[in-house]
Amino acid sequence: MTKKSVIRCLLALLIAAYIGVAVVMANQAAQAARCKGFDIRIVQAEGSRNFVTDAEVRRLLHEWKLDDTDRPAASINLQKIEDRLCAVDNIESALVERMPDNTIRMTIVPMIPVARVFDFNGGSYYINRDGKRLTANARYHIDVPVISGNFDDSLHRADALIPLIEYLHNDSAWNAITSQVMVDRVTRDIILVPLIRGHVVNLGDTSAIPDKLNRVMAMYHKVMPMKGWEYYDTISVKWAGQVVATRRVKSIPEPAIRFDQEGEIEEEDINSMLIATDTDTTAVNR
Repeated sequence: MTKKSVIRCLLALLIAAYIGVAVVMANQAAQAARCKGFDIRIVQAEGSRNFVTDAEVRRLLHEWKLDDTDRPAASINLQKIEDRLCAVDNIESALVERMPDNTIRMTIVPMIPVARVFDFNGGSYYINRDGKRLTANARYHIDVPVISGNFDDSLHRADALIPLIEYLHNDSAWNAITSQVMVDRVTRDIILVPLIRGHVVNLGDTSAIPDKLNRVMAMYHKVMPMKGWEYYDTISVKWAGQVVATRRVKSIPEPAIRFDQEGEIEEEDINSMLIATDTDTTAVNR
């Protein structure tokens, strides 16, 4: 080995040793660097409201004894803070991370309710897409679809109706005319209460929702304008391939004007769609 080669090897070893020492010293310095405080950022996502404030987050951290910043930033348990924040009912999500300048950044998204639940067992609360609850009070008022019924934390959960609520919300026509969704106390049938006064829609369960609502809309276009919007008290689509409309017991005057959005419909055409099953119920085939 030549003299130059030896010198090069020694220089390489010295450089490697220097880098190793520098890395160790840098890590030690980083571990010892004091936390420079909390940077709390409240992100108002679409659908969220001002459910969370900077002051409220700092109060919670103090209550949990997690607000001690007079120590090395590396020793602060970021995951514990994040888990505690995510468990708060008016917080949708939280991300806690240590920044290069040794501040602890908390990015928080307030609760995004998709429905308000009125539980016949007592209480009213909002739920998000994951079924997380936010107790309803004057501060947290928000205009979202309403669900009512008897719910519990096992078989009959309000969040089981969220896919239906989201489908209704994403359909412009049904979003405009739906007042609330109810669950029958006895049969557990899912009932839509439209803004159109005079009747309710029985969906049965959450299966085949697009098909069921299409059948109801066909009833609205082809039958209701002729029969009158208060002629039936219930329109049921819980059975496949048909619409069963239950007449009211009391007589309702015929509407003065009969029309359909697609044009006039002859009376015989309407009657051909109707199959009387008994004195109170009329079935409308697809």
